Amino acid sequence: MRVQMLGLCRFSYLGGRGFQVMHETLAERRAFLYDPERLARRWFWFENVTLPGLLAQTDPDFTLVLMTGPDLPEPWLSRLRELAGIMPQARLELVPPMEKHLDACMAAIAPHIEPDADVVGHFRQDDDDAVAIDYIRDARTDFAAMRPLWERRRRLSCDYSRGLVLKVTRDGVSVEQRVIHNASAGLTVYLPPDAQRSAVHFQHWKIGLSMPGVTLAGKAMFVRSLNHDNDSGAIGAGYPCPDDPAGRGRILVERFRIDLDTLDRAARDFGLPGADRPR
Repeated sequence: MRVQMLGLCRFSYLGGRGFQVMHETLAERRAFLYDPERLARRWFWFENVTLPGLLAQTDPDFTLVLMTGPDLPEPWLSRLRELAGIMPQARLELVPPMEKHLDACMAAIAPHIEPDADVVGHFRQDDDDAVAIDYIRDARTDFAAMRPLWERRRRLSCDYSRGLVLKVTRDGVSVEQRVIHNASAGLTVYLPPDAQRSAVHFQHWKIGLSMPGVTLAGKAMFVRSLNHDNDSGAIGAGYPCPDDPAGRGRILVERFRIDLDTLDRAARDFGLPGADRPR
């Protein structure tokens, strides 16, 4: 059975809806998203939190769609083009502003769905979150055990619910290991290739209304980054895990290839308040 693993990463995509930070006009949203200092921070998190684990996947057989607008300012658009040229799994999709955000996401994803796959494992990869280096492998191999449940409705979610939360403030980065129920990071949505849907089409915090789901919390599988530039500053429903605080940096390195000291220095240099900010 062929399970295609297909991710969507939206890098400051300019469009309508799909956002919790709202703006009255498209021009206001463009000014917010394309602010040079904000884009520099977004790229830093993308380069130092998101990419390392993806580049180190133990199963390199996946596709990551990088979705942005055709007018993304330089040098960020050229950097995405360069990444798509050197990362075998990356596909750059430039989508003009569309009022319906889900339609825009489907326009980006649709060309990369393998029609002859038996199942597509969709995942949403925010540009400041991370998945562990064995995420693709486990999401593919674990499906074999879940297949009978998937065949009931030809929809299924798998929630790797244990992860690390990075809280970024002007004072640096704190780390906490938590179980978060159906966080967007580490959540796989298995659909048939002709479903005309993806992970973003289902609100992750209430995905149980749309399909059966399996929860696996045996090991840290995601990093959720909470910083000033998040669209949402909410952690999500869950609870802390008993662990060794001194070992959190080791987990970040071993499972995500993330260097905490680098992030901590950058957070202090950015000098911004945390994600829980007024809107």
